[in-house]
Amino acid sequence: MQGEGGGKLYRRIVQAIVTDIASGVFPIGSRLPAERDLTERFGVSRPTIREAMIALEMQGLVEARKGSGVFVLASTSGNVDEELDVGAFEITEARRLIEGEVAAVAATEIDEEELVQLRLLLDEMAQEDVAAAEDADRRFHIAIAEATRNSAIIAVVTDFWDMRFRSPLARQVLVKAGSLGTRERLEEHGRILRALEARDPAEARLAMRGHLSRVIDHLLHVDETEAVERARAEIAQRRRAFARRAV
Repeated sequence: MQGEGGGKLYRRIVQAIVTDIASGVFPIGSRLPAERDLTERFGVSRPTIREAMIALEMQGLVEARKGSGVFVLASTSGNVDEELDVGAFEITEARRLIEGEVAAVAATEIDEEELVQLRLLLDEMAQEDVAAAEDADRRFHIAIAEATRNSAIIAVVTDFWDMRFRSPLARQVLVKAGSLGTRERLEEHGRILRALEARDPAEARLAMRGHLSRVIDHLLHVDETEAVERARAEIAQRRRAFARRAV
């Protein structure tokens, strides 16, 4: 699957499942195969399958039922919506690769006024207002890019953040995953800030990459939790069925 032509992997998976639904392989009301089975069928990672399922759900073709799985709601042979765009995992992986180097450069260029701004933004991240804390997070990362004095770098980092909100698919994945948590957010950004204060490029790179690796791990953990809940629900259902038959 990964070796075929261009295009995003999740889009090709969506189109394959749309074709299966239209041809009756997965009739309306049926449950799609488990995530593990789909990863084996398509030879891709769990994040890619996760994005494909959310894309199908956003098009009204399937419904994810907590603890039960993903069920077919409608049949269609339409094309994948181009507006779904890039997924949250792709964005975060690209950020991890690039923003680590951005932080390293910033550590060699940042001045005291910019460090003061980052400290204030770190304080803003501690507030309970989720939207405001997210905005402070965005400005924190862009401020680091601005410390490089490179307009191209600033534009790239800004665009990463804009993609998170411009892409319905990325936004939906992030909403489903929820926040890392205030404590983790502050600890990880605090480590980045301390590395910048020390003008330590190597530590700044590690701190930024570590933070964004944690974001990816968090998204994966959400997938794993849902899979465990589905498995538990299935086991409980089997136990109830066995109990009825054993009477």
